[in-house]
Amino acid sequence: MKLALIRRQFSATGGAELYVQRLLTALASAGHEPHLFAESWDGAAGGVTLHRVPVSGSRAEKPARFAHAVEDAMARESFDCVFSLERTLKQDVYRAGDGVHRVWLERRRQFAPWWKRPFIGRGAFHRNMMAIEAQTFDPANTRRIIVNSEMVKREILEHFKFPSERIHLVRNGVDVERFRSGKRAETRARFGVNDDEFLLLFVGSGWERKGLRYLIEAMRSLPATTRLLVVGKGTPPAGSPPTVIFASSMTDVEHAFAAADLFAFVPVYEPSANVCAEALAAGLPVVTCSQNGAAEWIREGVNGTVLPTPDDIPALVRAIMHWSGRDAPASCPDVGALGLDRNVAETLAILELATREKRA
Repeated sequence: MKLALIRRQFSATGGAELYVQRLLTALASAGHEPHLFAESWDGAAGGVTLHRVPVSGSRAEKPARFAHAVEDAMARESFDCVFSLERTLKQDVYRAGDGVHRVWLERRRQFAPWWKRPFIGRGAFHRNMMAIEAQTFDPANTRRIIVNSEMVKREILEHFKFPSERIHLVRNGVDVERFRSGKRAETRARFGVNDDEFLLLFVGSGWERKGLRYLIEAMRSLPATTRLLVVGKGTPPAGSPPTVIFASSMTDVEHAFAAADLFAFVPVYEPSANVCAEALAAGLPVVTCSQNGAAEWIREGVNGTVLPTPDDIPALVRAIMHWSGRDAPASCPDVGALGLDRNVAETLAILELATREKRA
């Protein structure tokens, strides 16, 4: 198959971009002809033709301009299947890895201070994003949609008239062996964590959406022998407790998972946090909330805890205390269910289905 994949930009730590890298490698290895359309992308996989689609303008203007520019760029060639990981104008398959923008705005309003709520979502950027999103979720413009959680599928069906049978669940996949190979003792020593201390781990950037403030607040009510390691870009909030360690980003993040005793991630909105699958692969229990599609991985009390909302600090503290008092390790989901091979195979099957429909 001659395939076009669309993703605006590359980030060395971005989950969606790393997913594209893995998929491109698999496509090229299987003998397909993958083409990547991106505004910027360093280090595209071998066997991939890169089409740069530069756009200018403000933050509010760029998503729409990219959508139109990539449509113009693809019109110069013919493809068996167009697979987009961006909100674009027309594609055969769209992967809704970023969820539903209007639901993200609803969650921001729900958990923001009362005085901020009237202003959330009123800018040109959000108006433009929702306009493009409406085009993407129009069944006349998209043959098939891939979601990474049942939560996102429900959101699409609630807000758009897209046929349910054309939405496919393909859960995220991770490199299981990588996240089982971290160095525990060396990493704990690196961050000054003693053997008798209980270490929580948070991984992610974009701290407002990912609920770091709730974890920091919970730390004020936990024993001094409980520490929190924060891995990700951001400015440490003023007045954070001394038990919180800010590590910035780590390219060798598997060592942070090995060092930890519990993964805690309570986002305001997250389609399906890949870091939760990484934690489960590393053998860690996960405390998260129902606003995270990855909560569907969790079996209550077996491999983690799911809170109704991220801002229930007493419930968050109780969950952390529960897992800090347990001697038995968490039960990890089946390795095959977490793995990359399963994810890639399921994605390819949907791309092939869309290609057959297009040819018919």
